[in-house]
Amino acid sequence: MNRGQKSALAEEIVLREVVAIRKELPVLGGRKLLHLVRQRLPAGTVPGRDAFFDLLGVNGLLVRKQRTSRPVTTLSWHHFHKFSNLWKGRIPDGPSQVWVADITYIRLRDGTFIYLSLLTDVYSHKIVGWYLSANLGMESPLAALKMALENLPSGHRLMHHSDRGVQYCSKAYVELLQSHGIQISMTENGDPKENSVAERVNGILKEEWLNRETIESLEQGRERIAEIIGIYNKRRPHLSNSYLTPEEAHGQSGILKRQWKTYYKNKQDM
Repeated sequence: MNRGQKSALAEEIVLREVVAIRKELPVLGGRKLLHLVRQRLPAGTVPGRDAFFDLLGVNGLLVRKQRTSRPVTTLSWHHFHKFSNLWKGRIPDGPSQVWVADITYIRLRDGTFIYLSLLTDVYSHKIVGWYLSANLGMESPLAALKMALENLPSGHRLMHHSDRGVQYCSKAYVELLQSHGIQISMTENGDPKENSVAERVNGILKEEWLNRETIESLEQGRERIAEIIGIYNKRRPHLSNSYLTPEEAHGQSGILKRQWKTYYKNKQDM
């Protein structure tokens, strides 16, 4: 076998691995995809970063983000007490120190919406609680919080950070947090950067899965969300976790090295 044939065979092996990974992670960014391919194939099989991206491009395997309109999910004109921003983006050095909460929407085939409440650990980016509901009532955030609390290790000093939506300021939600000794922090000026981790996780779920699929009903949505969150937590490497999955990072301690750089700020994560 000559050099050209060996190169073509290596590219075929890499492409097959890329296609296999994309079955679970259909729009995974190029750097994370390269990391997974290198884990699965022998050393020397996978080309360098630029050649890898070129190979994806030639074979139509680069992806582009989709943009959609969105309904309002934060209802902050209410009479409940609003808490101050105590978190202010401080980086935790271990899991179960700061949770961020948010609600996002999923469009059904008939054009109506269902609403996903999420709780994410800031250190590991693991989704620790979730619930999908047909409306923006109190049921969904409370159910997500109860799921997260079931797996909260004892003895942790935890902060809960969210926007000032009525769901998070409600008497039932605040009392549940306080009954577990959890400190409450909230955004102050409506800037998404004040809850950027939650916004980013919402974006990953939607850009990499939900915006590219059609959900027929609430029941189907709950089944699919369970599958997606399982893949996100256990299979998808995270640049903010030094390429660990959220599940792997959740078992670590100490500051995790971020793998993204300013160079990529205005570029597509291929």
